[in-house]
Amino acid sequence: MTDYLQPAKQIRTVSELTADIQQLLEDKLPFVWLSGEISNFSAPASGHFYFTVKDDHAQIRGVMFRSQNRTLRFRPENGLSIVGLGRIGVYAPRGVYQIIFEYVEPSGLGAVQAAFEQLKEKLSKEGLFDPGFKQPLPVLPHHVCLVTSPTGAVVHDVIRIALRRYPNLAIQVIPVTVQGDASEDDIVRAISLANDRVSPDVVILARGGGSLEDLQAFNSEAVARAIFASNVPIVSAVGHETDFTIADFVADLRAPTPSAAAEMCVPLRRDLERQIQQGRHSLTGFMLGLLDRQRDLAEESGNRLMRVHPLKKIEALRLLLDDHTTRMGRSFLGLLAYFRERLEWLTHRLLRQSPLLIINNYKEYMNVISYNLNYNIKLIVERLGHRVREAAAMLGAMNPENILARGYSITRIRPEGRILRHAKDASIEQHLDITLSKGSVTAQVLGRHLPGATAQQNRNENGSETDI
Repeated sequence: MTDYLQPAKQIRTVSELTADIQQLLEDKLPFVWLSGEISNFSAPASGHFYFTVKDDHAQIRGVMFRSQNRTLRFRPENGLSIVGLGRIGVYAPRGVYQIIFEYVEPSGLGAVQAAFEQLKEKLSKEGLFDPGFKQPLPVLPHHVCLVTSPTGAVVHDVIRIALRRYPNLAIQVIPVTVQGDASEDDIVRAISLANDRVSPDVVILARGGGSLEDLQAFNSEAVARAIFASNVPIVSAVGHETDFTIADFVADLRAPTPSAAAEMCVPLRRDLERQIQQGRHSLTGFMLGLLDRQRDLAEESGNRLMRVHPLKKIEALRLLLDDHTTRMGRSFLGLLAYFRERLEWLTHRLLRQSPLLIINNYKEYMNVISYNLNYNIKLIVERLGHRVREAAAMLGAMNPENILARGYSITRIRPEGRILRHAKDASIEQHLDITLSKGSVTAQVLGRHLPGATAQQNRNENGSETDI
């Protein structure tokens, strides 16, 4: 146990050990090629790519910084098998090792092909391939704009075939580079120039065949959007018949080869002359048939005119007009007499039902009602007056003041003011208020004489013969 505590033992910190591991890995494996499947992919706002590369038995974290992933022609995604070149790095704060990738490409599928498929899917979802946005080509263009390389065989083939088919055609070439880093911008500027300044009837975007890398400019998003935004119909003639580019899907028409594009855009002059000749024959036949039908119609009208002379027809129509005029006059007079009789009948009926008669009847009825009402009111008033007088006489007879004037008085017990109605309700020496006809007096009870009691009972209760 004491051997572990010997001072000769070297004790390292976590940071020191991690630094040694980092140096060992980076010196031993400076750059490695790694293959595997991407999972847990994320791309935060910093622009760096973070993901995990795994196979059936192990996994390792991977990172690709923004400065390296900007050159990728495809976007990594979960489940994609890749092959990449990177260096081993150790992230000390977490104590994990990872691969810092410098280059990545899909495994078994080139990066260019992967970028092609991803861009194709993206633009298809946005509707850039929708047939509803395709512009029709003019039947006979007078001005064709050719966007291609000025040094290749394509420009000579297209011009030769187009002028052979229609010699009076105006062809304008906008030279561009069709391969390399600058080709994408050249093609976009050429399409913009054709729309803003040249204004042709149709634009042919052409290039000879090549590998997928050689056709990369025609598979770019910028060129695809420039073709879609063009107001002039664009024919895409890029590569051979088996080559397909993004420009082919966006363009208004795809030609399998540049020579076929010239044939599709420019009709043969002899075909147009043949069509014109056929149209002339058809129009001549139609006009001759129309003249024959009009001649037959004129002859038929002439025959009908000869059978009935116009003067006779006019005289017959004049007689018919006079007959209708006479009949119309009689009908009008009869109708006028009918309406006059109906008006007189309605007038008499209106007079019999005149509102004045009804109003006068109601006035008489109102006078009768008013007289009866006044008479009934008078009877009711007299009856109520008699009842009031009777009630006043009864009230006068029952007036307490009149009773008091006959010598009666009202006695109240003090201090309640309660009327004294029975002798037993008063107490000896109790004060009483006595109201008389003229004024009032205050008295004190000296004795009580109860009704039905004997004189001896009264004396025993009062103690003497003294009365109240």
